[in-house]
Amino acid sequence: MIRITALTLALGLAATPLAAQEAPANPQIDYDGFVRITLELAETRDKHRLNLDQFQAKMADGNAILLDTRSAQAFWQGHIKGAVNLPFSDFTSAKLAEVLGDDPERPILIYCNNNFSDNIAPVVAKKAELALNIPTFINLHGYGYTNIWELADVVSTSDVEWVTPLDTVQSAQP
Repeated sequence: MIRITALTLALGLAATPLAAQEAPANPQIDYDGFVRITLELAETRDKHRLNLDQFQAKMADGNAILLDTRSAQAFWQGHIKGAVNLPFSDFTSAKLAEVLGDDPERPILIYCNNNFSDNIAPVVAKKAELALNIPTFINLHGYGYTNIWELADVVSTSDVEWVTPLDTVQSAQP
């Protein structure tokens, strides 16, 4: 709660000079709305972070969808087995429904580069405060998908069933 209060105060102070600049309004960009959703979801996100064993158990139950929102190129270079790819930059209501289905209550598991200690392509670590899990969690909620579960641990790709292009090509051969 202290973190949320401090963040609210900091954002309020930071927004004051911006408001005085009288930038033209763009009804298709709502920074204040993004900040509001982010603050509202802070406690929810904390409760929806899973250690590796919990994450893998949810994957194994067969009902959850494993979503990888890294670029298509990074996904092709390697991903957790069973993951589907929808790059974060491609999020729209229609694309999310196409990839995730029409059940907003279906469990969705997410992970990103920063969940891996390897720090080599295709999972090169990002700045911690800009890790892809954060905007993915917020955006999925904003689009109405609320049963989101995030891998909390930092693991090696060797700790999960990791699929590479070579694995895919070999499994497709008779």
